[in-house]
Amino acid sequence: MTANQTSRRNFIKTLTASSLTTLIIPDSFTSFENDINSQTAGGKNGMVFLFQGDSITDGNRGRRYTDLNHIMGHGFAFSIASRLGCDFPEKNLKFINRGVSGNKVTDLADRWKEDALDLNPDVLTILVGINDTNSVIDNKPNVTPVTLQKFDEVYRSILDQAIKQNPEITFVLCQPFIFKYASTLNNWELRYNDMIQRQKVVEKISSDYKAIYLKLQDVFDEAAKKAPAGYWIWDGVHPTVAGHELITREWIRQVRKKIKFIKSVC
Repeated sequence: MTANQTSRRNFIKTLTASSLTTLIIPDSFTSFENDINSQTAGGKNGMVFLFQGDSITDGNRGRRYTDLNHIMGHGFAFSIASRLGCDFPEKNLKFINRGVSGNKVTDLADRWKEDALDLNPDVLTILVGINDTNSVIDNKPNVTPVTLQKFDEVYRSILDQAIKQNPEITFVLCQPFIFKYASTLNNWELRYNDMIQRQKVVEKISSDYKAIYLKLQDVFDEAAKKAPAGYWIWDGVHPTVAGHELITREWIRQVRKKIKFIKSVC
């Protein structure tokens, strides 16, 4: 074999090994959960945006964190993540959705370590309240009612835990909302009156904790002047695609006041 042939063969071996390494390395990081843990541990690879709440946040999100196509669900959390992630790739932002359908604030508290503290968020968005209202109005067996006092106490407790872990955390607290629309909302007046009280609780908590407060009931009430309520919230509780867009726009409008780089996002 000539010297040129030997050199060429060595080059091909090196190139092949390099190519295999390129193919193999990503496979060792297919677990999105592991990626989250490695990224948040040192806090050096970008801000972590965590979304917590009930079905409105859940958005039928995927539970297999290796499937990066579905992990954010199809609601406002997805819309926010898609815009910020696309506009600021150099910031290596991390977006995590841990909303769970049917959750009350007490349910958030039960899974708070695993689904919040262990993820070490920099920006924590919470939307919860409608199921707490339902727990009182519906009075179903095996469902412990979450009174207004309990709602306030538990809500503050989970925020206190987050602050203890990260004193610099930014809270985005969402006003829970309800619309008088569709037959699914029986006992509507009782439900609405209870929700109004919970809205006041969240507003007071937002003030006490210097959180960014999203007045979503006001946003939807204003939108209802342009189109019927069902255009925005199809069953009195769950937003349509257009309704989720309203939440997304309000989130960006308010959060950009504190997180300056978001200002350029549409």
